[in-house]
Amino acid sequence: MEKVYLVDGMSCQGCVKGITAAITQEIPGATVTVDLPTKAVTVSPANDEAVLKAIDAAGFDYLGSQA
Repeated sequence: MEKVYLVDGMSCQGCVKGITAAITQEIPGATVTVDLPTKAVTVSPANDEAVLKAIDAAGFDYLGSQA
């Protein structure tokens, strides 16, 4: 299942690499796509607990999610 998480604080490709690494560490094999202008991080397969832990560990702020 794919889910879109809105994440604040991302502004560059370094941020993209950081959030991607944090999520794939929590969910090995996950596909992570980041859209900086919309602050959207799409994760498949999604696991809310793991993704929220990764967002926090990477130093970003969770703003909510979309289906």
